Amino acid sequence: MSKGGASPAEAPALVVSAALMGETAARVHVLTEAEGLVRGMVHGGGSRAGRALWQPGNVVRTAIRQRGETGLPAFSGELLYGCAGRLFSAPLALAMVQSACTLLDTTLPEREPCLPLFAATVRLLSFLGYDAEVAEREGMPHYIQWEAELLRALGFGLDLSACAVTGRVESLAYVSPRSGRAVSEEGAGEWKDRLLPLPAFLRDAQAASTVQDWRQGLALTGYFLARHAFGQRHQPLPAARERLAERLTQMGEAG
Repeated sequence: MSKGGASPAEAPALVVSAALMGETAARVHVLTEAEGLVRGMVHGGGSRAGRALWQPGNVVRTAIRQRGETGLPAFSGELLYGCAGRLFSAPLALAMVQSACTLLDTTLPEREPCLPLFAATVRLLSFLGYDAEVAEREGMPHYIQWEAELLRALGFGLDLSACAVTGRVESLAYVSPRSGRAVSEEGAGEWKDRLLPLPAFLRDAQAASTVQDWRQGLALTGYFLARHAFGQRHQPLPAARERLAERLTQMGEAG
């Protein structure tokens, strides 16, 4: 990051939130590969063109200029990839983008590099934005796998490698809500009603999945996000994340 009058370096950044700040400026939060979550402001970000550029879900080539030691950084940039604007006809996929951006904005500490998570987020947005119809049909497993990556980045990763009870790698069907470790059908025994269902696609990205599998997967990652990322601060899951879960519930009822 540049200081004083030095020319700011440019790098791709994911816009995770934007809000008006005065008449013409905007307060913008971005996720960068090298510096993690950075909160700053954009002169002219409140204009029509500025709102279109600094829209959550967009990847923007961003220059960040630090104003003094304590001032809010100033951003400038140009669009590299617009995701949300491609999904106006895909409400489920758009809800995934909104949920991902909100979770990043509310869980990550400022100025801590998060290279794997940044890469995983760009992959998710690239998949969702490529084809709206495909994103509606196939996007949820990708999104839920992304939430599992977010948990890892926060230090609460799930261990789905082997059964916590037997040590075996076959027939893994549950996750312990206490340890976050996988449990097999055999290992679950009479305790299976107290365990969280583990959909196959969370261990095998190529596995087929249904809306019921998506609901189970979202409930699984949501349980640990609520417990570790938000419960420790006595906060509920963000409204954008809850709306995504509600959409899946409605899909299941319609089906």
